Amino acid sequence: MVAPQSIPQRLQTRTDTTAQSGPVGEAANRFNNAFSDGLRLFLDGNWEGLYDHLTSGALYLLGLLTERGLQSLAAFLLLYIIYRALYLASERALDRSDSIEPGLQSLLLKTFRVASFFFIGTVVLDQLGVNVAVLVGGLGIAGIVAGFAARDSLENFIAGVTVLVDKPFQVGDYIEIGDQYGQVDEITLRSTRLRTVRNRTMVLPNTHMITQELMNHTRRNVLRIDVSFGIAYKEVPDEARAALLSLFEGDDRVLTEPAPSVVVTEMADSSVNMALRFYTRNPDQEVPLRWEYTEKVREKLREADIEIPFPHRQLFLDEAKAL
Repeated sequence: MVAPQSIPQRLQTRTDTTAQSGPVGEAANRFNNAFSDGLRLFLDGNWEGLYDHLTSGALYLLGLLTERGLQSLAAFLLLYIIYRALYLASERALDRSDSIEPGLQSLLLKTFRVASFFFIGTVVLDQLGVNVAVLVGGLGIAGIVAGFAARDSLENFIAGVTVLVDKPFQVGDYIEIGDQYGQVDEITLRSTRLRTVRNRTMVLPNTHMITQELMNHTRRNVLRIDVSFGIAYKEVPDEARAALLSLFEGDDRVLTEPAPSVVVTEMADSSVNMALRFYTRNPDQEVPLRWEYTEKVREKLREADIEIPFPHRQLFLDEAKAL
């Protein structure tokens, strides 16, 4: 540091009489006073005094930055080492956990990373003499403004956290939401991606996933498949039942317990409506099995000479009134 005697008298007197308010206030006061004195020396044409003034100011600034810079660097290195150790330990612990979804693991690690770097940055700036309270207040106001501007994104983010924590479905599950059906390919904080039976990817906002009625076809170990059909009123339901239950012989995809069944579901206008019900453990086979057995039901009823009616209308004309 430069001895007080080497600093111009006017600069020394001014800095001694200026009220100090912490490191930031002291630095600001010194800068203002040094600038004023330097400008005055320049206008007076006192080039020797201006040279001494600039030299002493530069040495003071270099000493200040060196001292605070070393403190800030030491604080950063120490806190970063602690952060890396905690991050790696948390990552290994989450990898060993079977109860936490990969999406939630990623969210927790990202949250820890952001919070850690915010804390490290705050400590480093404080060591440099920055008024952290004012900075945090400004960031808070900016965060509120950004929150209003990105309201939909924040809603989807919160909905994504809800999905990851509540677990109404997981990656690989077959779900039905609204009129959409497919397998969950990916769950992110903003959206959920489904692969439909047409092998297309559908992206649904997470707010949609928590506000709409959702059916999970995979959550249970056993899945029931219904194939609806109708027979004419003249036919006997037991005959249709016996014919259709023989379809499952040798099909290992269909469970024998619970056993398949054929039930009457409705006495409709043109037919006796029935349903072939059977069970499988593999949700991947739900749609293919339904399609396959829908065709088999039709062929089996035709083979058994059981009529499959269709809606029709008969018109009877009164010839006398028509004339």
